[in-house]
Amino acid sequence: MGIYEPIRGHDDAEEQEEKIKRGVKPSSVQDEDDVEMAVRGRSGTVILNAGGGGLNKIEEEIPKQKQQQQQKQQRLVSLDVFRGITVALMIIVDDAGGVLPALNHSPWNGLTLADFVMPFFLFIVGISLALTYKRLSCRVTATRKAILRALKLLMLGLFLQGGFLHGLKDLTYGVDINLMRWMGILQRIAIAYLLAALCEIWLKGDDDDVYLGSSLLRKYRFQWALALMLTTLYLSLLYGLYVPDWEYQIPTENSSTPKLFSVKCGVHGDTGPACNAVGMIDRKILGIQHLYKRAIYLRTPQCSINSPDYGPLPSDAPTWCQAPFDPEGLLSSVMAILTCLVGLHYGHIIVHYKDHRDRILHWMVTSSCLVVFGLALDFCGMHFNKVLYTFSYMCFTAGAAGILFAGIYILVDVCRYRRPTAVMEWMGMHALIIFVLAACNVLPVVLQGFYWRRPQNNILRLIGIGA
Repeated sequence: MGIYEPIRGHDDAEEQEEKIKRGVKPSSVQDEDDVEMAVRGRSGTVILNAGGGGLNKIEEEIPKQKQQQQQKQQRLVSLDVFRGITVALMIIVDDAGGVLPALNHSPWNGLTLADFVMPFFLFIVGISLALTYKRLSCRVTATRKAILRALKLLMLGLFLQGGFLHGLKDLTYGVDINLMRWMGILQRIAIAYLLAALCEIWLKGDDDDVYLGSSLLRKYRFQWALALMLTTLYLSLLYGLYVPDWEYQIPTENSSTPKLFSVKCGVHGDTGPACNAVGMIDRKILGIQHLYKRAIYLRTPQCSINSPDYGPLPSDAPTWCQAPFDPEGLLSSVMAILTCLVGLHYGHIIVHYKDHRDRILHWMVTSSCLVVFGLALDFCGMHFNKVLYTFSYMCFTAGAAGILFAGIYILVDVCRYRRPTAVMEWMGMHALIIFVLAACNVLPVVLQGFYWRRPQNNILRLIGIGA
């Protein structure tokens, strides 16, 4: 999100035309620009001779080259609109999820509207990377930039979601590093972004001519091999690891001694809340004290009398209900990376197919296959689960993202309906700052910090927020 930059050349077509007529070589193109050298002869070499027949050839090529450059320099507006819609959807489910639990994330198995937000963001990141790294002059430089961008996202995520900002009704700040949450939304996006960027920089063929689907697969065969390896790794760990019994502690109000809970497991391949390999890996590697404290399964019928909303524990609630569990854990992030790689494939179609009909056809075939395959897996018992990021969930949500993106592309970039989507386009171009201010409660916390005499007398209480 927010990791997509307009792709422009240094000189526009008119300036390059004048320079060529004067015999001046056009300016060079940077490593991430989507513009080739200004004028090439039929043999593929740059024509710089301004005298004799060379000038005539240049003049013949200029109109065609000018038209090509204008097409190349156009920003893919549909991608900004798609990102803006995803940001708007995120804000809606965050604010309305407490009032309408059906909009909130599914307590465990199943899909709700909120469960599409994360895959949509990852899918958009993949498309953006295919456009950003279409042309590379130095892979080492591009790698260094990708690492720096990922680190910036990672540090921002730790600051926003690690526990430093305490949120509404609490104007204090700071976090004990021993209790800091290591994973989060931006951390997951940073990991997926970095791996997908490295794939696009290092794992693609040198052949630029792609005419058939087979040649597209052949050019990016190493990326598909990595996707297969990640899928195999995830499924092997999720269904093959042995999950032993485990225990955890929670503080109690009336005693300084924390209360100890023991969870019985001793199973292989369980995908329930208590004994899955995703949670076990996070407890072993990250530490249970660094996981998200308010687990999503607190809204299941076993753990809430108000399910699918949060509520008091039932009298016969299982011991695992109050255990921390991170919805953006390590193993589940493996499948999140795969969503980013799927988006990368859709971006490759934009790069190599210039006709609208070809692009839409390839997108719809791929999306339909993903949706059908995801539904089939869910029917066979591999249920949709956002917290575990199951393979069926990855396939279905990535396919849905592809269908929605194709529809937006037809509306915005093909039919040119820009005005109705102008707000979404603006939100998409400023997605990261909107996420920070709105979704991470930075703006509400700042507004709540201005009060009259008592902290309760603030503008948020006046309009009914945080009451």
